[in-house]
This record gives sequence, structure tokens and C-alpha cells, in this order.
Amino acid sequence: MKTIPLKKLNELQATAICGNDISSSCLYVSALTIVYAGQFAWISLLIVALVLFFFRRIYGEVVGAIPLNGGAYNVLLNTSTKRLASFAAALTVLSYMATAVISSTEAMHYLEGIFPLQNHIVATIVVLLAFTGLAILGISESAFVAVIIFIIHLFTLFFLVLSASWYLFNNGLGIFHLNWHLPIASGSMTNALFFGFSAAMLGISGFESSANFVEEQKHGVFPKTLRNMWAVVSFFNPVLALLVICIIPLKIVGEHQESLLAYLGETTGGAWLAYLISIDAVLVLCGAVLTSFVGVSGLLERITLDRILPNFFLKKNNHGANYRIVIAFLVLCLSVLLVTHGNLKALAGVYTFSFLIVMGLFGIGNLMLKLKRKKLPRPERARGLVVVIAVFFIAAAFLGNMNLNIQSFYIFLKYLVPALFVIGIMLNRSFLVKILIDILEYFYEHLRRIVVISNHYLQKLNRKISSQEFVFFTKGDNVAVLNKVMQYVQDNETTKRLKIVNIKKEGETNELLRHDLEVLDRAYPVIDIEFIEIVGVFGPEIIEELSKEWNIPKNFMFIGSPGNRFSYRVAELGGVRLIM
Repeated sequence: MKTIPLKKLNELQATAICGNDISSSCLYVSALTIVYAGQFAWISLLIVALVLFFFRRIYGEVVGAIPLNGGAYNVLLNTSTKRLASFAAALTVLSYMATAVISSTEAMHYLEGIFPLQNHIVATIVVLLAFTGLAILGISESAFVAVIIFIIHLFTLFFLVLSASWYLFNNGLGIFHLNWHLPIASGSMTNALFFGFSAAMLGISGFESSANFVEEQKHGVFPKTLRNMWAVVSFFNPVLALLVICIIPLKIVGEHQESLLAYLGETTGGAWLAYLISIDAVLVLCGAVLTSFVGVSGLLERITLDRILPNFFLKKNNHGANYRIVIAFLVLCLSVLLVTHGNLKALAGVYTFSFLIVMGLFGIGNLMLKLKRKKLPRPERARGLVVVIAVFFIAAAFLGNMNLNIQSFYIFLKYLVPALFVIGIMLNRSFLVKILIDILEYFYEHLRRIVVISNHYLQKLNRKISSQEFVFFTKGDNVAVLNKVMQYVQDNETTKRLKIVNIKKEGETNELLRHDLEVLDRAYPVIDIEFIEIVGVFGPEIIEELSKEWNIPKNFMFIGSPGNRFSYRVAELGGVRLIM
């Protein structure tokens, strides 16, 4: 059956997919921030907008330099170790799982305000199944639905702001003055702003999603998605919080915390506006579920290509969707939903701390990119001091949320440990296979027949894992650089075979390089080094040719960091990895 060619996402489509997640925060972040910051909530939300502005540059630099799916996993894989990158990937998946379950559950709570539901759990499962089907249909169909939801959501929020502003114009600032002079619940303005900021940081969850499906976006679209998401939350979140403080007495905000915007709409526009906001909440929260499926598909495809997960998950349907990844993610979401019985408090802990750590790791990845990949071309750069300040704010928000609810942090650890256990098994499967072989040999005398069969299978499996060839393209690097390459392969890959390839001009010689490789061959006896010289010009064409000729996937090919004079962008090399 003929595969349908994939269409790249334009600015509106890409923004809608990730924007539904981050803009859905408007439904809850105002109330949450007011609970902790009171009359200063809008200031806390403005600080969050400033932090998000810093991260626009941070994400723009990293993804501009390495425009591949994976987000924090991608940058850490190309600047640190596979283990640290896998840790970031596990946290991102946990964040997406919690987002999908929380958003679908909250959507059903809002739906019940429109008409009664018999069973919330069943209704939530129906939502997850529906968006699983949509994700399997492909990203183009998903983008179409996401755009409709996003436009309706923005229209609803603008209408609410206009309605509240008109109400305020007619009724004056009396309630605002009363609220402004209330005693500060946290004891001081500093405490109020800090705890309000910590809670308000949840309002930017979803900002990291665009980096997880950047390869599905048209060239130049990614930085525009960051700008658009920043603009939406920087305007609506502080403005809506300020309007609430101007119109609703703070002492009754807590009574309407779960549907504060609907109550604001009812106060300023009547029951019909509250009804419209409830419908919008159902739609945009469902849109956040879709964001989770799209984001996790891009991430898990990337880590599967890097051999962390089995190749079983790489199978695609005619629409280009990784349907096995989507179905596996659905199973994870359903298991979490059934185990927690839809307990939002338990899921919020997973969601909060996973998201904050992923943001922090992205900032750290940016610093490592500056240190280790100085020559790598990038369309924009974030100042080092700005990155440090941004990471500091993330750390402060993390500690603030621990202070607000330490039990949520413990719940987060309960989910994180099993996830890291699974990742650890996948990263060390060759070592574990060897241990299993040793155990079977120990019981050889008692279980001879089983041992012979199992040992044969496991030896074959281990040879298959270790026989995968890797390629490093060298420009004629000195022995120190090549030694770092060998150390990276030895520490991060299970392979025992490495091709070192030099693309040279006619008449060039590599006698010194050959001598260096002979030294390294003796220094690393476990790794079989094969040196190959090819006359030609290094670029995507020769990479494609060698990949097909040697049957070696491009993501098993390495290069050092290219300089500013390099003729191609990293993305044009088809997934070739940077290890120096």
C-alpha cells in the first residue's frame, strides 16, 4: 500500500498543537496563583512571563543548532551522556502522561457542569480513546482539530476580557481597593510573590512540547511557536488574574477555584457566558490531551531510533503515524488513570515536578551546548547569564512547590523510580544479557538442555546487539580528538565495531592519521576499528550513499561539531549525531 507523503506543519498548526496545552492554563492558573499570592497574583504571573521570555531564547538557540525531535533529550544526547538524556526523556514522558490524564479528567468535570455524567472514569477513558484514534490518523488531521480548538479558545478568552473590562468600566474599582488592602495571607509581600510564582509556573507547562515535534514543522516555524505561546500566556494569565482581583472579592475566590473563569463570566456577562467558557474549557483541555499524544510520539520515536527502546515501536501506518507508540502511550495513561482513580492531587505532583525538571535540564543543556559545541551554527543565542538566571528561577519554583506540598513530591518519586528502572534495563541490556548467560552456565549441569538452547539464543542476541556498526566521519583529527571519540563509543554504545571514515580530496594522504589509529587500536582492543578513505566531498549525498551501502542507519553515524563555514545545517544530514 502506498504511503501518503507527510506534510510539514505551518505556523498556525504547530502553534495550535502545543498552544492548546499552555493556553489551557488560563482556566486554572489565575485561581491557583490568587490562593497563594492574593492581591499580588498578577505580579507573580508577570514574573513567570519574564522567565518564559528567557526560555524563548534558550529553546531557540538549542533547537536552532540541533533541529531534531526530542526536546531536552535531544540536546542532552548531543552534549552529555545517553544516561542523562534518557533521564530527561523519562521525565518528559511522565509529564505527558500526567498532562493527558489530568486534562481529560478536568475536561469531564467541566462537561458535567453542562450536563450530568454517569461515570467520570468511563468518560475520561472515552476522551483518551478518541484522541488516540485522532493521533493514529496522523499529524495533519490532528493539526486540523487543534487549530479549530485553539481559535475557539482565543476567541472565548478575548470575549471574557472584553466583558470583564466593560463590567469594570461601569462598576468602578471599589472591589479592587478592598482586595488590595486585605492582610497578606503569607505574612509578607515577598512570601506571597514567591509562592504565587511557584504555583504560577504550572501555567507554562506545554512550552516544551514544540521542541518534541520540530521535525514535523516547516523551516523557520519553531521560533514562531515559542513567540506565539509566550504572547498568549503573557497577556491572558496576568490580565485575567488582575480582572478577577478587580471584580471578585478574594474571600470567595477559593469557593470557585475549580471554575473561577466561568464564575467571572457569569458575574460580568451572565449565565450564557459561563456556559460558553465551560464549553471552551472542555474543548481546550481535550486539545491539551492531543498535545500530549503528538509530543510523546516525536520523543519516543527519537529515543527508539537511538536504541533505548525496541525497534518494534518504529512501525508507521500509511498516514506516517507511529501507531504503536500512540497505543503504548494510551495503555500507560489508562493504567495511571485506573491506579489513581482519577485522583488529580496525586497526578498533579507527577505533572508539576516532571515539567520543572525538564525545563531546568533544557537550560543546563543550553549551557553545555555553549561549552562543548561552540562552533556549531545557530540562528540565535541566549546570553549565558540569562540562561543561569532562568535555571535559577526554575530551581526556585521547584523548591517552592516542594514547600507548598511535600506529599506531591513523594508521589512524583513513586512514579519516577519505576520509569528510571525501565530505562536502566534498556540502556544496560547487553550487560544484563551477559549476566543471564553466566547464570545459565552456572546451572549448566542441572539444566543442560535448557542451557544449550537458551545460551545459543542469548549469544545470538548479544552478537546482534554488539555487531551493530557505527561510523565516525573524521576531518583528519589529531589523536586527542579521536581518543575522545573512542571514549564516547566505549561509555555510551554497546557496539564493538567502529568505522572511521575520512572524506578526502584527490592526492591527499593520511599517514599521520593511520599511525594515530594504530595507537588507538592497541589502546582499545575491545573495539574493532576499521579505517576507510573515500575521495569526495562530505555532505548529505555521501552520507545517504554510505548508509545504504553499509546498511547502517544515519543515527548511528557521528561527526564532530561543524564550524560556521560548514555548508549544511545539522538537520540536513538526516539525523547524524554530534559527539564532539
